[in-house]
Amino acid sequence: MKKEEEISGLGDEVRKCRKCSLYKWAKNPVPGVGSLDAEIMFVGEAPGEKEDEKGEPFVGAAGKFLDELLSSINFKREEVFIANVVKHRPPGNRDPKPEEVETCWPYLKKQIEIIKPKLIVCVGRHSMARFLPEIGSISTNHGHCFVKDGQAYMILYHPAVGLYNGGMRQTLTQDFKKLPVALKKINERNKK
Repeated sequence: MKKEEEISGLGDEVRKCRKCSLYKWAKNPVPGVGSLDAEIMFVGEAPGEKEDEKGEPFVGAAGKFLDELLSSINFKREEVFIANVVKHRPPGNRDPKPEEVETCWPYLKKQIEIIKPKLIVCVGRHSMARFLPEIGSISTNHGHCFVKDGQAYMILYHPAVGLYNGGMRQTLTQDFKKLPVALKKINERNKK
């Protein structure tokens, strides 16, 4: 089966999902978007209000900032894949509950299997906690790369942090500059 068919089928599953109660409050599921051949996959926490309205991840103010950050390292949104840990917006933008994260995990895991990104970027502490719960806080690990079970991960603050705290914009910009460097190292290591 081709990647397009697999991702499309997975999107249909997400749209029909009733495994937890999040679908009851959501307008639209938000499976994920981007290149199916992406070397980099960004994984955020959960859809927000704008994402819920449009059915696409990172389309609000934080998404616009993410686009700026991508542009700063000569990437376009279309070249990466963007998803979230949970696929429906939690009511009132609350944090996803552990059981909701667990329920959505098979969808995200399948997306990763289909796309096979060389680098998964954990956008925010919830994403980091899903993939790398053992490493500690985001404040000490942002901008760093980790390898676990053969998969490379980079930890970044959520772009929304830069919107609420202007001083964090510089931190996010500096951390983003490390993405191409990390990807280059991964590609060099894979050639050996």
